Amino acid sequence: MLPDYTESLWLASSPPRSFPTLDKDIEVDYAIVGAGITGVTLAYLLAEEGHRVALLEANQIIHGTTGNTTAKVTVQHDLIYKELIDHFGVDKAGLYYEANKEALHFMRRTASELDIECEWTEQDAYLYAQTAESAEKLRQEYEAYMELGIPGKLLDAIPVPIEVQAALRLSRQAQFHPVKYMNGLIDRFEKAGGLIYENTRIDEKLEQGELPTLITMGGRRITCRHVVASSHFPFYDGGGLYFTRIHPERSYLMAIKPTKAYPGGMYLSVDDPKRSIRSVQLGGESLVIIGGDSHKTGQSEDTLAHYRNLEQFGEQTFGIQAIRYHWSAQDWMTLDKVPYIGQITSSHPNIWVATGYRKWGMTNGTAAALLLKDQLTDKESKYTELFTPSRFVADPSVKNLLIQNFDVAKHLIAGKLESVSLEVDILDLDEGAVVQIDGKRAGAYKDAQGKLHLVDTTCTHMGCELEWNNGERSWDCPCHGSRFDPSGAVIEGPAVQPLQQIEL
Repeated sequence: MLPDYTESLWLASSPPRSFPTLDKDIEVDYAIVGAGITGVTLAYLLAEEGHRVALLEANQIIHGTTGNTTAKVTVQHDLIYKELIDHFGVDKAGLYYEANKEALHFMRRTASELDIECEWTEQDAYLYAQTAESAEKLRQEYEAYMELGIPGKLLDAIPVPIEVQAALRLSRQAQFHPVKYMNGLIDRFEKAGGLIYENTRIDEKLEQGELPTLITMGGRRITCRHVVASSHFPFYDGGGLYFTRIHPERSYLMAIKPTKAYPGGMYLSVDDPKRSIRSVQLGGESLVIIGGDSHKTGQSEDTLAHYRNLEQFGEQTFGIQAIRYHWSAQDWMTLDKVPYIGQITSSHPNIWVATGYRKWGMTNGTAAALLLKDQLTDKESKYTELFTPSRFVADPSVKNLLIQNFDVAKHLIAGKLESVSLEVDILDLDEGAVVQIDGKRAGAYKDAQGKLHLVDTTCTHMGCELEWNNGERSWDCPCHGSRFDPSGAVIEGPAVQPLQQIEL
């Protein structure tokens, strides 16, 4: 039943505007690299205060994580508060809640004050458990809510037709249309004199000094007082070893027309595989968005299977008249599940980073913009210590650091040792695979017109071997999450250089 395309409902129903590529050298107060929710919000806030700001995007504005989100605006970030109390203590767990609550209130207020028609709708958010083990975890999370003053309510049933053993409800959360909201902020940013450039990829080399200078892949220079890397994976590492401290995961979504009426609310399962559920109105039609089936980028043999899993769940739960859209998103995870927001390292006072929002980019990303705005304008913030990228919480950071980097090493070695026997001739139309050409590993894709695209499958970031993503027709890196189109062009970083093309 899948449509023959993958496109986010948000991007299809309200395409972002187009902006020029940077074609000259410029000098600004702030250069923000990455035009997602953090970059756009921060740019808007700084420009409103009269600063000269350039917002730079490697691809198209809003087409990345923000344009592919589930568009939930909530402080209910799965089972997180009990874990934060255990690892950080009650005070810092409370700060995480307050930062995200302030972000939610900021978004609600901004949409109203700027009169942004972004379909903002108040909804109750639910976590639900279907096993006894998960129900006990949910009760512990409820106890953490009570300790932190979070107004949740423990239940034994939910409005959607799913049998549960326990559920945790949090009222007055929200859902919205992220592209329309972002376009509203962009309009205000431009009116305040802000500069926006897309298809402007920044080289990982950065000229440091009193005024740092960015250099685009096209050779243009951006001189500024401060640089902010809000591109999920920092384009510049600065000695912070971010490639060892964050990893990407892909998750899948579809918008279905159900046969059963939807009762309202936003839902997330505690058990695996995760299932996220909420509704949306589009063109007078009531749709249900179903998400889940996440995995590390580049580490799934059949990405189409994840869509089939969501389709099966949707059919069993709501019935499906039609699948209107299906798409996927990429999210970045830190070692301790708290975002890295602040100076990229202590030795780089004018280079800043914001990353690692897990799957809660709307509130975490907005909280990052609010915190960075204070830090960049020399205002104190009670959230600085909690989110500082230089922190290292012994538990769980040590364990997760070892796990993540063992996983990277395993895939790096396995890719180099993999024996490939497939030949190009066996590919059908619209099919890709790792093949053997002249005794060497190569990536091949035969498009719908029969044209063959051949690339070197060695990732240009750190040399891992890429895997074919059959659900999205891309080459994905299992080590650090870079993605390339069939012709080798970069779709998502950290890689900045395209793949080498191979000629037969």
